[in-house]
Amino acid sequence: MEENKIQHRLEALREQMRKHNISAMIIPTDDAHMSEYVANYWKVREWISGFTGSAGKVVVTLNWSGLWSDSRYFIQAPEQLKGSTIRFYKEMLPETPSIEDEIAKDLKPGDRVAIDGSLFSVNAAKNYRRYFEKHGLEFVNDFRPFDIIWKDRPSIPTDPAFVFPEEYSGESADSKCQRIVEEIRKHDANATVISTLDDIAWTLNIRGTDVECNPVVTSYLFVSEDERVLFVDPDKITAEVMDHLKSNGIIVSPYTNVLKYLSSLNDDVRILIDPARVNSLIDSSVNEKATIIHQASPVPLMKSLKNSVEVEGFRNALVKDGVALVKFYRWLEENIDKGIVNEMSISDKLVELREAQEGCIGPSFHTICGYNDHAAMCHYCANEESNATVRNEGILLIDSGGQYFGGTTDITRTTALGTPTEEEKRCFTLVLKGQIGLSSAVFPEGTRGDQIDILARKAMWENGLNYLHGTGHGTGHCLNVHEGPQSIRTQHNPVTIQPGMVNTIEPGLYLTGKFGIRHENQIVVVEDPSLCGEFGKFFKFEPITLCHFDKNGIEVSLLTKEEIEWIDSYHKMVYDKLEAHLDEEEKAWLKEKTSPLNQ
Repeated sequence: MEENKIQHRLEALREQMRKHNISAMIIPTDDAHMSEYVANYWKVREWISGFTGSAGKVVVTLNWSGLWSDSRYFIQAPEQLKGSTIRFYKEMLPETPSIEDEIAKDLKPGDRVAIDGSLFSVNAAKNYRRYFEKHGLEFVNDFRPFDIIWKDRPSIPTDPAFVFPEEYSGESADSKCQRIVEEIRKHDANATVISTLDDIAWTLNIRGTDVECNPVVTSYLFVSEDERVLFVDPDKITAEVMDHLKSNGIIVSPYTNVLKYLSSLNDDVRILIDPARVNSLIDSSVNEKATIIHQASPVPLMKSLKNSVEVEGFRNALVKDGVALVKFYRWLEENIDKGIVNEMSISDKLVELREAQEGCIGPSFHTICGYNDHAAMCHYCANEESNATVRNEGILLIDSGGQYFGGTTDITRTTALGTPTEEEKRCFTLVLKGQIGLSSAVFPEGTRGDQIDILARKAMWENGLNYLHGTGHGTGHCLNVHEGPQSIRTQHNPVTIQPGMVNTIEPGLYLTGKFGIRHENQIVVVEDPSLCGEFGKFFKFEPITLCHFDKNGIEVSLLTKEEIEWIDSYHKMVYDKLEAHLDEEEKAWLKEKTSPLNQ
């Protein structure tokens, strides 16, 4: 039935393509705001393909269709595409052709390749245009067939926004807007338009429920030396939010007015537009007599450098998260032999226990709970068909998190159930060595994430093992769980690692058909005064996640003395910070889980 539905949708799209003389269309995962996770209205790639992963692009031509996605979905994607006639292309492998090459190979000069320009960044649209025109193909930037063929398409979210108090943010919206103007002046700009939803929420100290698990508000924001305008559905703005915005000098205008407003800007406006974070339709709408300055937005870096109030909020949030995880892992142990624990019930229990904590407003992403071979699928998400019963044997990987007013949490723990095999313990420990290796790093000011990524992979590389995803990402403050601009991965990123950044460290290992292992902590970057001197400032990582590593999975003989000391020290910190928030039985349980390895 589902395969037939996808076939009907593909044929409906091709009918529109023929009508408009389009030979190929590229369909992204993104929304009009370049979001990683999108509201249902913008899930066109999922609707047309049936693939539910968080990353990927679909190409539909008159003769064939394909999905390109990364290593997180090498197992999931082919399963979900079965029977759909959509081919799967594994991104980042040398033998996999690019989207552009595969399209160009199939088309003839003069054929037309189309995108919906509102769903692609300025850079992406520009690169596609350059490539296809070079190959004799016409590029169309404004093809929007889903407005017609998606008959029951959800509406753009209309839920109300709410104020994010300054007691949590540590800075007023007015102050942030002033700082943004100061930053854009460095690029000879006097205005900017911001379309990324977490950047807007951070700037204005507002939050919402427009994207599941991401507390953002669907909107655009214009900030200049003279004016600040929030383009948002008026129905979303409560009296309290309106008072908050007015007190910070923010004017409210309907969401749909943004293109008209930009087209009527004064000729002397010099507007900074981030070509990687603003869609090409917004860019092309600016008054042609105004000056567009294509430059990276200053907001992501400003947002990533948490102030002291935000850092303290993270610490408090992770205590609450740690308490919820103690309760969860006790529940798991008490019920696993009853035959009632499965991947979906684990996810439900984690949400229940987190939401019982003060200040938690929900999960920060859909829990990734994989048992045995399911854990080998890096971003596996259980459903009614795949939901596995968890028994007291094998490997259980759980990646989960919560949204708290104090901060956003993201943690992965792998549990070795029953009596783990030698291979399971060896792999478990090699990944843990990667966590320790990077967590222990000290590095000089100016260091990039790609310069230290090796510390998380060294032990695995020495054993012929590897993982294809990044090692760490920034985390939002009651915002998106994935946040930049910094990262820790093998690919070059010019953004340096700086104090105040809250990041994850999450090495992993995935053996197809067997099991997957990942150990993930959040850390805050801090200065190490003991090392600062003649050679400048040195920084280090301070772990703030509070949850034990499963000692049952550790092969102690593979650890160095320093690594054992790190684990024992970390476990002591976990116990010390959580003890006051637990009852006597919970304290006794955690005391055993965090006892020294050689005890």
